Amino acid sequence: MSAALTLGLAGCSDVSTLPGAGASSQEVAMTAWIAGFQEAHKDVVTSYDPVGSGTGREMFLNGAVLFAGSDAAMKEKELARVAERCFGGEVVELPLYISPIAVAYNLPGLGTEHLKLRPETIAALFNGDIARWDDPAIAATNPGVALPDLPVVPVNRSDNSGTTENFTEYLAAAAGGAWPHEPSQTWPRSGTQSGAQTSGLIGTLQGAEGTIGYADAAQVPDTLGTVAVGVGEDFVPVSPEAAAAVVDVSAPAPDATDLRVTVDLARDTTQAGTYPVVLISYTLACSRYDSEPDVANVKALLSYIASEPGQQRAADPDVAGSAPISAALRQRVDAAIGQIAVAAP
Repeated sequence: MSAALTLGLAGCSDVSTLPGAGASSQEVAMTAWIAGFQEAHKDVVTSYDPVGSGTGREMFLNGAVLFAGSDAAMKEKELARVAERCFGGEVVELPLYISPIAVAYNLPGLGTEHLKLRPETIAALFNGDIARWDDPAIAATNPGVALPDLPVVPVNRSDNSGTTENFTEYLAAAAGGAWPHEPSQTWPRSGTQSGAQTSGLIGTLQGAEGTIGYADAAQVPDTLGTVAVGVGEDFVPVSPEAAAAVVDVSAPAPDATDLRVTVDLARDTTQAGTYPVVLISYTLACSRYDSEPDVANVKALLSYIASEPGQQRAADPDVAGSAPISAALRQRVDAAIGQIAVAAP
């Protein structure tokens, strides 16, 4: 398990704790958010353990943490456990971290800023149907690029991952029959190269030439290349602005509520300037807690993360490079946070 990111003044007498855990995609942003939160809340020992989305949701449902980060909305079976965990309340799901998922590759000296790949080509690479980098399907959208005669080595997350679910949702929606698998938090193919959590996948990519993988864009080092994905007739490079644009053209999820501010991402959009390989990482909390300090601390942390200063802090390219939420989305988020309260005795 990864070491938790913890900030606070453990030596103070009136200290309260605010533990969280979950998506490793949020790790960099959460470090910055906790630091900003602590500037005004020095008596709250706040932590975030980047153990992955699935483990984080389980820790939240088991009551081990007060909040969690998840790269996917809660499933029906998980929602059935919420009332018991949340003292008769509901889950609050807030889309506070919006970031593109980069399709990253290790091809040094390629001589182009971004390989241009159609969704069906990306799917074929990860499904093992394109075996070498000089394949005609890759060459067709990259004229003039000297593609190497190297085997393609797809790399996936080995753990239960919301990033995997988001990426496979994109492939299933945008690549058509080229991706014959259902969206899933676990990688659908066996016998592949893999790495645990975001850092492990990046390490595997860096370990050999010819690898290709998927990861939160903010954590992809400059030594790796990234794909410009086909959207309509265009190819759109990875960027926070293009990630924010696809959220703006997406509808609320069918089961969204005033507390569950979930989004049905337009993965197959043809809208110019949008980047549909997007990760929305939700911050999960309860609408009811059994103590006033927990209510106050959770509301204060979520309000800071959702605030313009909090969002801009994470959006800094030297921090997480995420896409700040829009003013309209912030209004819905603030309304949900305002409903968090102490459970009735």
